Amino acid sequence: MSKTILQTSIPGAKVHRGKVRDIYDAGNKLIIAATDRISAFDVVMKNGIPGKGTVLTQISKFWFDFFEDDIESHFITDDVSNYPEPFNEHPDQLEGRSMLVRKTEVLPIECIIRGYITGSGWKDYQKSGKVCGHRLPEGLKECQKLPEPLYTPSTKAEYGKHDENISVEKSAEIIGKEAAEYVSRKSIEIFEKAGRYAADKGIILADTKFEWGRYEGDIILIDEVLTPDSSRFWPGDDYEPGRPQKSFDKQFVRDYLESVDFDKSGEGIELPEDIVSKTSEKYIECFEKLTGKTFSF
Repeated sequence: MSKTILQTSIPGAKVHRGKVRDIYDAGNKLIIAATDRISAFDVVMKNGIPGKGTVLTQISKFWFDFFEDDIESHFITDDVSNYPEPFNEHPDQLEGRSMLVRKTEVLPIECIIRGYITGSGWKDYQKSGKVCGHRLPEGLKECQKLPEPLYTPSTKAEYGKHDENISVEKSAEIIGKEAAEYVSRKSIEIFEKAGRYAADKGIILADTKFEWGRYEGDIILIDEVLTPDSSRFWPGDDYEPGRPQKSFDKQFVRDYLESVDFDKSGEGIELPEDIVSKTSEKYIECFEKLTGKTFSF
């Protein structure tokens, strides 16, 4: 297994550390570095997942390129030699796992698109027959494909707090009617296009979240895009509605933590090597299936 990077450190640079990413201020731009940290149940574990940060960055870059004719994004380059100083002096920390992006005014909502009924949506449906206020047909099975994708926006919570589902009307109150209509329409469009592409690669895109920001008067796609951390990807050859699905993400970590009765409000713990290894393999498999490229550390 390759060495993991749990934290980047660029001397003299101002940094904000999230659960997984280190974000550096570069004037009117940002450097977003995806570390190998892993969180589950909103708690960051003590050890990381080899290759994870590079997988997240390179999958996002793949999708930014894929959608470049459909939507403008904040992505500029992931070539560290073209970063401003002092970032271009640290390829050992940033190469492959970082990108230079435009600094935007982030819209304070998350645009969640659900193509299948799973997770919290399945729990809501079992109780009320609805998902985030959307009435659905009776008799749906767990993980069944929905008649059409649902747009279910949420708030963007601060680190350590949970996002809250909101209505489309509430999202319009927060960001404005025109902006709310635009991001809902474009989020569904690119979700459907990505879903068709992924299906051709043997992967089901079950759901995802997009984030958007304002840049020079336009609304552009930002943050990570269609990665195993922001989306549910399922192997198509194992899909069967009526039960939970295998997935290309941190499910091994969640399952392990459940098995040891992990305190979901406590501190992170050290993950066993076999859980780390299996999780790394899933992230890498997702990258290789989607991009058609061979992953290298």
